[in-house]
Amino acid sequence: MIKTLGYLAKFRDWRTLLFAGAAGFCVFSVLAVAVATKVALADPTILLISTGGAVFGVFLGFVGCALRVIRKLNEQNARRDFALNNMAQGLSMFDGQHRLVVWNKNYETMYGLGATIRRGCKIRELLVARHAAGTLPLDPAQYEADLRAALDQGSMFTVDVEMPDGRVIAVVNQPTSEGGWVATHEDITDRKRAERELDNTRAFLDMIVENVPSPIIVKDAADLKYLLVNRATEEYFGVDRAKIIGKNSADMLPKALVQTIIAEDRGTIESGEISYQGEHGVITPGNGMRIVTATRLPVKDIDGKPKYLITVIHDITDRKRSEQRIAHLAHHDSTTDLPNRAAFNECIEATVDLAAKVKESFAVLCIDLDRFKAVNDVFGHPVGDALLGEVARRLEQVCQGAFVARVGGDEFTVITPTAKQPQAAEALAERLAAAFESDITIASHQMRVGLTIGVAIYPQDGADAATLVGNADAALFRAKSEARGSIRFFEVAMDQQLSAKRALQQDLRKAVEQGELALHYMPQANMDGQITGFEALARWHHPRHGLVPPDVFIPLAEESGIIGALGEWVLRTACLEAAAWPNRLHIAVNLSPVQFQHGDLPSLVHQVLLDTGLSPARLELEITEGVLIGDFARAVAMLRRLKNMGVRVAMDDFGTGYSSLSYLQSFPFDKIKIDRSFVANLSHSRQSATITRAVIALSRGLGVPVVAEGVETEAQRKFLAAEGCDAIQGYLVGRPMPIEEYARTVGRTPARPAIALVASA
Repeated sequence: MIKTLGYLAKFRDWRTLLFAGAAGFCVFSVLAVAVATKVALADPTILLISTGGAVFGVFLGFVGCALRVIRKLNEQNARRDFALNNMAQGLSMFDGQHRLVVWNKNYETMYGLGATIRRGCKIRELLVARHAAGTLPLDPAQYEADLRAALDQGSMFTVDVEMPDGRVIAVVNQPTSEGGWVATHEDITDRKRAERELDNTRAFLDMIVENVPSPIIVKDAADLKYLLVNRATEEYFGVDRAKIIGKNSADMLPKALVQTIIAEDRGTIESGEISYQGEHGVITPGNGMRIVTATRLPVKDIDGKPKYLITVIHDITDRKRSEQRIAHLAHHDSTTDLPNRAAFNECIEATVDLAAKVKESFAVLCIDLDRFKAVNDVFGHPVGDALLGEVARRLEQVCQGAFVARVGGDEFTVITPTAKQPQAAEALAERLAAAFESDITIASHQMRVGLTIGVAIYPQDGADAATLVGNADAALFRAKSEARGSIRFFEVAMDQQLSAKRALQQDLRKAVEQGELALHYMPQANMDGQITGFEALARWHHPRHGLVPPDVFIPLAEESGIIGALGEWVLRTACLEAAAWPNRLHIAVNLSPVQFQHGDLPSLVHQVLLDTGLSPARLELEITEGVLIGDFARAVAMLRRLKNMGVRVAMDDFGTGYSSLSYLQSFPFDKIKIDRSFVANLSHSRQSATITRAVIALSRGLGVPVVAEGVETEAQRKFLAAEGCDAIQGYLVGRPMPIEEYARTVGRTPARPAIALVASA
């Protein structure tokens, strides 16, 4: 009633009651007067009736107001209930005694309370009911204790409850002034999922940015302070990111560089476009000088104003160093670190051009290292490489101001500065020779090598690079042929000799291409004289020079690169010929060391055998130890591939080198051939006889057949037979001749001589 009156007073309904009372008073007064005309009524009675009418009017007004108030309250309650039950959150309200007084449907259904919920039930009952229903994965007693502790302090109590079904409910308990509280229960599952996805996305992006190999820097567009850097930036600066964040370029980099960086940053921010800065050097705080490129990207906020500046740095320092190393390797020898042939060619061309302009003279010195092969063979390639390094050091020490290059295995070339020639070149050559008069110690080995030097002077010995170098090489060739360790200057006769050599090389190339060479066959026999096979030997009958010896044209072929084509022709021709013999004799073919250095020799042999139809067991390939001196591993690998085909491999000229015994240990040869120089001296040289006996005994111990070359007398044959030699080869058995001369031996019928018909007079 009090609340109703209060409501009436609030909305000023007293006016309605006043009006109703006045109306009732008037109505009852009129009625009383009307009655009084018929029935005598005293004035007090009339007044009493009028007052009662007023009271009755007030009563009726009150009833009307009350009905209207009740209707309004019902409407408000309906709106309140509608609002509560249509809230996205669940809502519950508790009084000071922790009793439930208000809740909405979402609260009821959110926790599956059902019939359990009722007005006046305690918070503990609701928590226990929720725990039983599986909608409170927390301890009810602990939850209530934490709630009361917060409410007692007048603080808001919030908690996120993860439901067993995966939902997440955010509960906010707000205390009221009466000692109770209002609780909202919001399903934030989607929001939490979105937050987790956002967090995952951020973590993913952070991980990507962190692991990008290029430095990434994010700066504030306003003050250009570092806001974010990745791990690559730490490595780039050589500084921990904690010392970078919040700083700017002036705090990290040299002052001269900072001005450029700030200008680039400001320019990019003002333009609003991506900018690219080409290769430039940066001195970093802890990583030294770096060569980098930079890409800048301004980032704007929602208002279109510059917010951040992203800089991606591409550190190309290592690439540049690699390029420099590659460029260095392309123009320098890896063993001595001297300029190589390519660098020499560039230098000689430039020097000739310069000397022609200034009208000056200079010299080219071609240098050959004497006795290097012996060092390489006796002590091995590592010692040989170390020796080359020491030779290079001494050459550079003597040739200060001159260009020194290594152009071959043990060949060096020097280009002198312009000076008075030939005096300066002669003095330099003598100093070079003197520098190698003392011993060289490599890996505790004492050794001595010398220099043989050929010299050509610009411009009298050549006005262009090719001629000048060729003539210096001709002078070296003459020096090596006349006296090792000597110095020779170019002479015109040398040029003539060199021209003749080049002409002969051209003729040889033409002869190989046009099939002008021939094969002669030298028989090999058992000790009793029975021929078991032939060695194929190339012969060249020059149209002007006549028969050119193999020891002349074979080196020419190796020097000029013709040996590949020549070797293939010999191999193919010999195999084709042997495949046609009725008697299955073996055929031996010599291989050059150069054939092992270029191309795939085993594949070539395999293809030739297929093409000619010759059985691999009938082919015998003869090599010298020169095959193994170069790239030993490559040569042995090729020889093993050949043996796997069924081809036999023989060691030729055994005993004339330095490492033959080690080679016999490294590869299982099928035959050993004693060099003809030992056989020729059997009768008058104790050393030759001793070496021959030792080789035969060694071969028998290894179980390898031995063939003696150069057997020309019966005495030689008997000596070899007595020592246990297996086979012989030489003029005693037969000379190298066309195969037609051995027709019966190979199983063919000899061709009949032609009958000459003479016309009668």
